[in-house]
Amino acid sequence: MIEQCCSPGLSSASLEITDSVSGGDTSSTGVFSGNLSLDMSEGSPWRIRRSGFCGMRSKKFDGYIDLDSYDTIAMKLRGDGRTYISTIYTENWVNSPGQEEDNSWQAFVYVPQGSWRILKIPLDSYLPTWKGNVIEANMEMNPSRVVGMSLSLNAEGGVPGAKTGPGDFRLDVDWIKAMRSL
Repeated sequence: MIEQCCSPGLSSASLEITDSVSGGDTSSTGVFSGNLSLDMSEGSPWRIRRSGFCGMRSKKFDGYIDLDSYDTIAMKLRGDGRTYISTIYTENWVNSPGQEEDNSWQAFVYVPQGSWRILKIPLDSYLPTWKGNVIEANMEMNPSRVVGMSLSLNAEGGVPGAKTGPGDFRLDVDWIKAMRSL
Protein backbone atom coordinates (compact mmCIF):
# COMPACT_ATOMS: atom_id res chain seq x y z
CA MET A 1 0.00 0.00 0.00
CA ILE A 2 1.40 3.40 -0.93
CA GLU A 3 -0.03 6.72 0.19
CA GLN A 4 1.16 9.85 -1.61
CA CYS A 5 1.23 13.26 0.00
CA CYS A 6 1.87 16.49 -1.73
CA SER A 7 2.16 20.24 -1.17
CA PRO A 8 2.58 23.38 -3.27
CA GLY A 9 6.33 22.90 -2.97
CA LEU A 10 8.16 20.32 -5.05
CA SER A 11 9.03 17.90 -2.23
CA SER A 12 7.54 14.43 -2.56
CA ALA A 13 6.83 11.70 -0.03
CA SER A 14 5.11 8.36 0.30
CA LEU A 15 4.27 5.88 3.00
CA GLU A 16 4.57 2.25 1.98
CA ILE A 17 3.36 -0.50 4.30
CA THR A 18 5.12 -3.82 3.81
CA ASP A 19 4.29 -7.15 5.41
CA SER A 20 6.90 -9.72 6.38
CA VAL A 21 6.60 -13.22 7.78
CA SER A 22 9.04 -14.56 10.37
CA GLY A 23 8.53 -17.81 12.23
CA GLY A 24 4.85 -17.91 11.22
CA ASP A 25 4.15 -14.39 12.50
CA THR A 26 3.22 -11.60 10.11
CA SER A 27 4.30 -8.06 10.90
CA SER A 28 3.97 -4.76 9.05
CA THR A 29 6.59 -2.05 8.69
CA GLY A 30 6.06 1.45 7.36
CA VAL A 31 8.57 3.14 5.06
CA PHE A 32 8.24 6.93 4.98
CA SER A 33 10.43 8.10 2.12
CA GLY A 34 10.76 10.70 -0.59
CA ASN A 35 12.72 13.74 -1.68
CA LEU A 36 12.97 17.11 0.05
CA SER A 37 13.17 20.01 -2.38
CA LEU A 38 13.72 23.69 -1.67
CA ASP A 39 12.10 24.57 -5.02
CA MET A 40 8.50 25.77 -5.32
CA SER A 41 5.90 25.42 -8.07
CA GLU A 42 5.75 28.39 -10.38
CA GLY A 43 2.36 30.07 -10.56
CA SER A 44 1.08 28.29 -7.46
CA PRO A 45 -2.00 29.93 -5.86
CA TRP A 46 -0.51 29.12 -2.42
CA ARG A 47 1.36 31.84 -0.55
CA ILE A 48 4.49 29.88 0.24
CA ARG A 49 7.31 31.43 2.17
CA ARG A 50 9.28 28.27 2.88
CA SER A 51 9.76 24.91 1.25
CA GLY A 52 11.62 21.71 2.07
CA PHE A 53 8.97 19.99 4.21
CA CYS A 54 7.29 16.56 4.07
CA GLY A 55 5.01 14.86 6.52
CA MET A 56 2.58 12.04 7.11
CA ARG A 57 -0.37 12.47 9.45
CA SER A 58 -2.95 10.08 10.78
CA LYS A 59 -6.56 10.69 9.91
CA LYS A 60 -8.33 12.56 12.68
CA PHE A 61 -9.30 9.91 15.21
CA ASP A 62 -12.97 9.08 15.66
CA GLY A 63 -13.28 10.41 19.19
CA TYR A 64 -10.11 10.70 21.27
CA ILE A 65 -7.18 8.56 22.27
CA ASP A 66 -6.69 8.84 26.02
CA LEU A 67 -2.97 8.83 26.90
CA ASP A 68 -3.57 10.14 30.43
CA SER A 69 -2.27 6.94 32.08
CA TYR A 70 0.94 7.02 29.96
CA ASP A 71 3.95 9.33 30.16
CA THR A 72 6.05 8.34 27.12
CA ILE A 73 5.75 7.77 23.38
CA ALA A 74 8.07 4.94 22.27
CA MET A 75 9.04 4.27 18.64
CA LYS A 76 11.09 1.57 16.96
CA LEU A 77 12.71 3.28 13.97
CA ARG A 78 15.53 2.88 11.48
CA GLY A 79 16.72 6.27 10.30
CA ASP A 80 18.88 7.88 7.67
CA GLY A 81 20.75 10.35 9.86
CA ARG A 82 18.11 13.11 9.56
CA THR A 83 16.05 14.70 12.31
CA TYR A 84 12.33 13.97 12.12
CA ILE A 85 9.53 15.63 14.06
CA SER A 86 6.97 13.70 16.10
CA THR A 87 3.72 15.65 16.52
CA ILE A 88 0.79 14.93 18.80
CA TYR A 89 -2.43 16.81 18.04
CA THR A 90 -4.83 17.46 20.90
CA GLU A 91 -8.28 18.98 20.97
CA ASN A 92 -8.10 22.76 20.75
CA TRP A 93 -8.81 24.30 24.13
CA VAL A 94 -9.21 27.77 22.63
CA ASN A 95 -12.56 28.01 20.91
CA SER A 96 -12.16 31.42 19.32
CA PRO A 97 -13.67 32.37 15.94
CA GLY A 98 -11.35 31.47 13.10
CA GLN A 99 -9.24 29.11 15.25
CA GLU A 100 -10.33 25.67 14.08
CA GLU A 101 -6.95 23.90 14.21
CA ASP A 102 -6.10 21.39 16.88
CA ASN A 103 -3.26 22.12 19.28
CA SER A 104 0.04 20.64 18.13
CA TRP A 105 2.89 19.44 20.33
CA GLN A 106 6.26 18.56 18.79
CA ALA A 107 9.48 16.79 19.70
CA PHE A 108 12.58 16.01 17.62
CA VAL A 109 13.26 12.40 16.64
CA TYR A 110 16.81 11.57 15.60
CA VAL A 111 17.97 8.09 14.62
CA PRO A 112 21.50 7.51 13.32
CA GLN A 113 21.72 5.98 9.87
CA GLY A 114 21.29 2.25 9.32
CA SER A 115 20.29 0.48 12.52
CA TRP A 116 17.01 -0.04 14.35
CA ARG A 117 16.64 2.00 17.55
CA ILE A 118 13.94 2.31 20.17
CA LEU A 119 13.39 5.94 21.10
CA LYS A 120 11.43 7.04 24.15
CA ILE A 121 10.06 10.58 24.25
CA PRO A 122 8.45 11.72 27.53
CA LEU A 123 5.11 13.43 26.86
CA ASP A 124 6.30 16.44 28.85
CA SER A 125 9.15 16.89 26.32
CA TYR A 126 6.66 17.74 23.56
CA LEU A 127 6.52 21.52 23.08
CA PRO A 128 3.46 23.54 22.00
CA THR A 129 3.82 24.74 18.40
CA TRP A 130 1.94 26.72 15.78
CA LYS A 131 2.82 26.34 12.10
CA GLY A 132 6.00 24.50 13.06
CA ASN A 133 7.30 27.15 15.46
CA VAL A 134 7.52 26.69 19.23
CA ILE A 135 5.19 29.12 20.97
CA GLU A 136 6.09 30.77 24.22
CA ALA A 137 2.88 30.03 26.06
CA ASN A 138 2.23 28.55 29.45
CA MET A 139 0.25 25.60 28.12
CA GLU A 140 0.00 22.02 29.25
CA MET A 141 -0.83 19.14 26.91
CA ASN A 142 -4.11 17.39 27.62
CA PRO A 143 -3.07 13.76 26.97
CA SER A 144 -6.64 12.52 27.44
CA ARG A 145 -7.81 14.33 24.25
CA VAL A 146 -5.39 13.19 21.51
CA VAL A 147 -7.02 13.55 18.07
CA GLY A 148 -4.09 12.62 15.79
CA MET A 149 -0.35 12.10 15.35
CA SER A 150 2.23 12.70 12.64
CA LEU A 151 5.86 12.30 11.62
CA SER A 152 7.47 14.92 9.43
CA LEU A 153 10.81 16.43 8.50
CA ASN A 154 12.19 19.75 7.41
CA ALA A 155 15.23 20.38 5.22
CA GLU A 156 16.60 22.79 7.84
CA GLY A 157 17.07 22.55 11.59
CA GLY A 158 17.14 19.57 13.90
CA VAL A 159 19.69 18.17 16.28
CA PRO A 160 23.39 19.10 15.91
CA GLY A 161 25.27 16.73 13.63
CA ALA A 162 22.17 15.44 11.84
CA LYS A 163 21.94 15.40 8.05
CA THR A 164 20.08 18.48 6.73
CA GLY A 165 19.23 20.07 3.42
CA PRO A 166 17.41 18.90 0.32
CA GLY A 167 17.68 15.35 -0.96
CA ASP A 168 16.32 11.86 -0.48
CA PHE A 169 15.08 10.67 2.90
CA ARG A 170 13.88 7.39 4.39
CA LEU A 171 12.54 6.46 7.81
CA ASP A 172 11.50 2.87 8.57
CA VAL A 173 8.83 2.60 11.27
CA ASP A 174 8.32 -0.77 12.99
CA TRP A 175 5.97 0.49 15.72
CA ILE A 176 4.83 3.51 17.75
CA LYS A 177 3.16 3.10 21.11
CA ALA A 178 2.39 4.81 24.40
CA MET A 179 4.00 3.46 27.54
CA ARG A 180 4.41 4.15 31.23
CA SER A 181 8.09 4.53 32.14
CA LEU A 182 7.72 4.63 35.92
